[in-house]
Amino acid sequence: MDDSALISVGLPIALAIIMFGLGLSLTPADFRRVARTPKAVAVALVLQVLVLPVIAFGLVLAFDLDPLLAVGVMLLAASPGGTTANLFSHLFRGDVALNVSLTAINSVLAAFTIPLITNGAIGYFDVEGELGLQVGKVVQVMAIVIVPVAIGMTVRHRSERFAARADRPVRIFSIVVLVVVAVGALLGERDEIGGYIEQVGLVTGIFCLASLTLGYAGARLMRLDEPQAIASSMEVGIHNTTIALTIALSVLDNTEVAIPAAVYSVLMYVLATAFGFLLTRGRRGAPARDTILS
Repeated sequence: MDDSALISVGLPIALAIIMFGLGLSLTPADFRRVARTPKAVAVALVLQVLVLPVIAFGLVLAFDLDPLLAVGVMLLAASPGGTTANLFSHLFRGDVALNVSLTAINSVLAAFTIPLITNGAIGYFDVEGELGLQVGKVVQVMAIVIVPVAIGMTVRHRSERFAARADRPVRIFSIVVLVVVAVGALLGERDEIGGYIEQVGLVTGIFCLASLTLGYAGARLMRLDEPQAIASSMEVGIHNTTIALTIALSVLDNTEVAIPAAVYSVLMYVLATAFGFLLTRGRRGAPARDTILS
């Protein structure tokens, strides 16, 4: 299989497996839990769906990014919180149940918000001739995001034992895929990578810190408790960059659009870890010692 086939076929399949794994961790009760914590869910969703795209748009204008990189940043902003947010929330004693609910809802919403925001960015930055999420591609995005989650939930309903056994391997697979795809995207543009990182490194770093901070501050401003605020911070700050990379590389077929997500996928682990330790410093006790893959 050549590189183009690997990206166009292999990457969506890998993402489908990751989303299937997310489905294995979900039950209908996770969605019903929203009714018991409506304020916490509303705060995180408003920040993620409405506020973050506005911040990203302001950053790409302020830094006068190349149009394709600007579309990449907007695609990144539209991507939902990743399952890694659940792990970071657990590590720093956040409300993991809230994270699970938010990740589930966000993953469903993303199938609609990603095409909307990305197409808006493509139109605004005048790159329609090179890109475009047409109806068929929108359906493809929905298929690789929603359908595997639904299948995973069905499998869990039928066999909780299988779901429990598959959880760790799928988590490991998710991280491996993210690393491989991010490195591949960066190497694919190796001749221009220095300039790209110089352009988007600061933008994505500021965007990540703003996301983490807004997630926490917004929750505290709405008088949510500390564990809920930490969960909100991690959910808003840690994006499912695998979705962004898959759409950029296999749906839009453009490596330059993938660069912001590739850079962010590295920065978010470093910044989220530092942010988590900053939040827990001064609180009684240290963060949980569980490893990310435990």
